[in-house]
Amino acid sequence: MRAVLTWRDKVEQSIYDLAFKPDGTQLILAAGNRLLVYDTSDGTLLQPLKGHKDTVYCVAYAKDVFCTEGLWSPEQKSVSKHKSSSKITCCSWTNDGQYLALGMFNGIISIRNKNGEEKVKIERPGGSLSPIWSICWNPSREEHNDILAVADWGQKLSFYQLSGKQIGKDRSLDFDPCCISYFSKGEYILLGGSDKQVSLFTKDGVQLGTVGEHNSWVWTCKAKPDSNYVVVGCQDGTISFYQLIFSTVHGLYKDRYAYRDNMTDVIVQHLITEQKVRIKCKELVKKIAIYKNRLAVQLPEKIVIYELYSDDSSDMHYRVKEKIVRKFECNLLVVCANHIILCQEKRLQCLSFSGVKEREWQMESLIRYIKVIGGPPGREGLLVGLKNGQILKIFVDNLFAIVLLKQATAVRCLDMSASRNKLAVVDENDMCLVYDIHTKELLFQEPNANSVAWNTQCEDMLCFSGGGYLNIKASTFPVHQQKLQGFVVGYNGSKIFCLHVFSMSAVEVPQSAPMYQYLDRKMFREAYQIACLGVTDTDWRELAMEALEGLEFETAKKERKKRGETNNDLFLADVFSYQGKFHEAAKLYKRSGHESLALDMYTDLRMFEYAKDFLGSGDPKETRMLITKQADWARNINEPKAAVEMYISAGEHSKAIEISGDHGWVDTLIDIARKLDKAEREPLLMCAHYFKKLDNPGYAAETYLKIGDLKSLVQLHVETQRWDEAFALGEKYPEFKDDIYVPYAQWLAENDRFEEAQKAFHKAGRQGEAVRVLEQLTHNAVVESRFNDAAYYYWMLSMQCLDIAQEDFSQKDVMLGKFHHFQHLAELYHGYHAIHRYTEEPFSFHLPETLFNISRFLLHSLTKDTPLGISKVNTLFTLAKQSKALGAYKLARHAYDKLQGLQIPTRFQKSIELGSLTIRSKPFHDSEELVPLCYRCSTNNPLLNNLGNVCINCRQPFVFSASSYEVLHLVEFYLEEGITDEEAVSLIDLEPRHKRENKWQEIRSNDSQTLRLDETVDPMGDDDPFTAKLSFEQGGSEFVPVVVNRSVLRSMSRRDVLIKRWPPPLQWQYFRSLLPDASITMCPSCFQMFHSEDYELLVLQHTCCPYCRRRIDDSSP
Repeated sequence: MRAVLTWRDKVEQSIYDLAFKPDGTQLILAAGNRLLVYDTSDGTLLQPLKGHKDTVYCVAYAKDVFCTEGLWSPEQKSVSKHKSSSKITCCSWTNDGQYLALGMFNGIISIRNKNGEEKVKIERPGGSLSPIWSICWNPSREEHNDILAVADWGQKLSFYQLSGKQIGKDRSLDFDPCCISYFSKGEYILLGGSDKQVSLFTKDGVQLGTVGEHNSWVWTCKAKPDSNYVVVGCQDGTISFYQLIFSTVHGLYKDRYAYRDNMTDVIVQHLITEQKVRIKCKELVKKIAIYKNRLAVQLPEKIVIYELYSDDSSDMHYRVKEKIVRKFECNLLVVCANHIILCQEKRLQCLSFSGVKEREWQMESLIRYIKVIGGPPGREGLLVGLKNGQILKIFVDNLFAIVLLKQATAVRCLDMSASRNKLAVVDENDMCLVYDIHTKELLFQEPNANSVAWNTQCEDMLCFSGGGYLNIKASTFPVHQQKLQGFVVGYNGSKIFCLHVFSMSAVEVPQSAPMYQYLDRKMFREAYQIACLGVTDTDWRELAMEALEGLEFETAKKERKKRGETNNDLFLADVFSYQGKFHEAAKLYKRSGHESLALDMYTDLRMFEYAKDFLGSGDPKETRMLITKQADWARNINEPKAAVEMYISAGEHSKAIEISGDHGWVDTLIDIARKLDKAEREPLLMCAHYFKKLDNPGYAAETYLKIGDLKSLVQLHVETQRWDEAFALGEKYPEFKDDIYVPYAQWLAENDRFEEAQKAFHKAGRQGEAVRVLEQLTHNAVVESRFNDAAYYYWMLSMQCLDIAQEDFSQKDVMLGKFHHFQHLAELYHGYHAIHRYTEEPFSFHLPETLFNISRFLLHSLTKDTPLGISKVNTLFTLAKQSKALGAYKLARHAYDKLQGLQIPTRFQKSIELGSLTIRSKPFHDSEELVPLCYRCSTNNPLLNNLGNVCINCRQPFVFSASSYEVLHLVEFYLEEGITDEEAVSLIDLEPRHKRENKWQEIRSNDSQTLRLDETVDPMGDDDPFTAKLSFEQGGSEFVPVVVNRSVLRSMSRRDVLIKRWPPPLQWQYFRSLLPDASITMCPSCFQMFHSEDYELLVLQHTCCPYCRRRIDDSSP
């Protein structure tokens, strides 16, 4: 373990406590009366927090329960206080927050539940002479019991269970501990105090080393969450941030790998069987070495040598053989059968298991690598690599080292081949170099290597790793690469042992690539050796075939024996077949009972007549197989007609259909489709596919009907645009409605028939698409200044929204809001169409009064936002000109004044300036003939109305004609609560019970005839019940609607009432005509009102309603 200082800072005050943010990004320190917040990545002081008047001794991030001078939790409204027998110096909660441990100055530990009740009391042997200065519960979730670590000023470290039972014995310390804390996973303990340093312990209390030394007492130390970083706070205000680096301590020999775990344990892993055994050393493990049945472990004060219980290769039970009770300082440790080898820089020492030094070797340079290469017990050989590039072989019983070779670069890794003839070296430049040991010749070199290993079962194979790749090299062939992370440390047969970080794994690598490299060079014996290491069955078969082709019969025979084949006739038949003696080979195949091989041979040779002789007793399956192969051959030699006939006779209809379809033979496809049974779905679908491809939709439809695939039939009609057939099918099978109308609508849209497309989407139930099409149409109409079309599309949009509101209750409110909005926009664009034509075209198609009324209507409607395309300038310009022409000078002056504040087009500039001047010469009043009348309260309304299109007196909304935009003599009324629409209509349809009596009396005499008004004749009274309902409170700011009861409805005449019969969820609207002699017509589709004469004229001109374009011959509403 090594501690590296990452950053350090110093403040003026003592650091009494610190805490990490749970994600570890920030550190909070208690320094005097301030809190300091640091960035843990680089030690930057983020901010100092002030607010405390006295020294801060403790900081922590909030949890559900806190301990101050009492206990508090979110469930309690007040702090519960409990007395303690002594001053409390420290406290710690268990992981689950159920228990609190309190350390006291008198040496007692009190464990209490969250309500403050004492459950366990632990009395330390030192009593008041050993104050409990720091305690901490192990945060590990993997521990079965809650474990409390206790550090007291009796210089002891102890561990207790929640029950109060002590775990193990007290651990003696050489200092007064001031702080104790666990790593976040509970594997290590940090302890600091009067010795001015922080010590690292295992969770069992075994000291591992020192984190850092300081100039004053350490008051606090913590580990960063989920990391190996440690922060230390001291009495003199020093803050130090360290990174702990735990080096890998391990050893490997063939298939046994030993490594350190938890710093004090050794785990031995069998890489083949995956068995593991743990050896608990209970001290810091410094070095590990393993060789055959020996295991050596270096501890701080001794070296322990273990041996296996038995010679069984799979045995994993170790026992202590010897202990060398002595402290050693070494860089590398090696164990042999009877010796241990210690490496200390340039020196090697050989010691017996009793600790006696037998030999010593002094090298010229630093030792970089050492490895045991085997040998008799007591005479093992060592391979040593030095920093100066020298490579030596040393025998443990010989004082003299043998120099194998010397290279220019330092050695990083070494390995010797199985026969001791070749040496592989990885140098400091990441170059893998392979030498012949006897001639010292460099055989080859490869770049990007960090470790290398020879195959222990094959002399010419090695592997090396580097750059994220595993490289396998056989002889002098090119390297075969595959991705692999880590270092190669061993190569045995087909298994490569790889160390990645702290994990050793055995990777199974097929040897196919090097085997084929040998086969390409016709090196059959070497390829056979590689195959024995581990290749697939297919590779074995390929090796045998290649050996037969190369007339290497011995290798081919070995391959057969390897696979368990001992039939000589079969082997000889293979030989004859490769020699071209096919008939002799067929006889031998038959004699050995392998007629199928003879059949395959003749089939592969396209000798079908001979192949028929080996069909097994007329087996129809084999016959079909032979005919199929013959058809394949005919197809390959470009005889498609013959191939089709053979495929049909063999029952391979799919292949016959494929060939016929590719060649466009429709007649053949028809014959096949009609002969096939309807259960043979796949071939029939293929036929239909080719019929479509070859532009024969009629036969494709016939095929789909045969198999009953209606969905595909619908798709066929849609793809071929045979809409009438598709619609007929949709009427018969409604479930395919979407599959027909949606593509139809898309086709219409692609062909610029957008209105029809919208209706098709609507019919298909795709309201969203229908609305989107309409919105796009509307936008385009506005952009292109087709405002009449825009009004029509907005009206259609509003009706679409009404349909959606009727079908989907969840969207009712939203859709109704859109309905009213779109209706309003439709009215605006319908009126603005006339204004646009007046300002843009040279001739006017409307009367001045109509243009005057429309511009007034728009002026009063555009009080807020102006919709896209509608120009206020055009509207005010039209209003100003028509007002001036009709005598509404005051309104004209207002319009000209408004125009002065707008951006006026150049073409209007002169006319507006002239009009603004000339209007000053006119009277400042409006003609009374133009003043609109409210038919409810008979009030004359000003031409410029601040309230908009409502009466200034009674607030009754005006009803406008959709053609001339005059105020119609209509008053809207509402039904009294409890009266349904059906009842109201039935009451209106009734004739009034009493007719108004004629008050004029006729008097006849001989020479004259006289009419006299008799005011006394008034049997029923002259008041109309509806007229009486028109009264309202004068001067009220709120609109009071006209509400009628049954008697009023009964008194009405049907010809005087107009009803807008809106579909649900809207309510019907009722209007009463106050001038029955002036006829009004309402469109039954859009419910717009017109003077009857105007409506008839417009219908004659357009053959439809001018607003909703409902045709006169359309009987639907």
